[in-house]
Amino acid sequence: MRDAAVPSVLFVCVHNAGRSQMAAAFLAHFAGDRVDVRSAGSAPAGSVNPAVVDAMAEAGIDIAAEVPKLLTAEAVEVSDVVVTMGCGDTCPVFPGKRYLDWQLPDPAGQGVDAVRPIRDEIERRIRGLIEEIAPTAQP
Repeated sequence: MRDAAVPSVLFVCVHNAGRSQMAAAFLAHFAGDRVDVRSAGSAPAGSVNPAVVDAMAEAGIDIAAEVPKLLTAEAVEVSDVVVTMGCGDTCPVFPGKRYLDWQLPDPAGQGVDAVRPIRDEIERRIRGLIEEIAPTAQP
């Protein structure tokens, strides 16, 4: 059972092989145990996009062992915040959840040069989300 005092965030994209993986990795990296993080896809790919793995490695975050996961209604139900990134109408909607839709280019089929600006924009948004849902204590 999860700690209700710790906010839970679910990142969703179609293949769970790029944008949602980067977002989940950044949130876990920067927020640590202050946030419960998960990601999923409405039609998961067989593996994480290699260019995304390389771009995240450049940022000092290893996601090489991550595996795309199937989006379930239960994952949405246990999340406080659901961030969609192009999953469209396939993402289940539950009352009382906060939904954010981040319009970001899809890195599928792109090289690392094209993934870097997407990665950097996701990092920027994640830093803002952390300040909103799990700010560090101020003296």
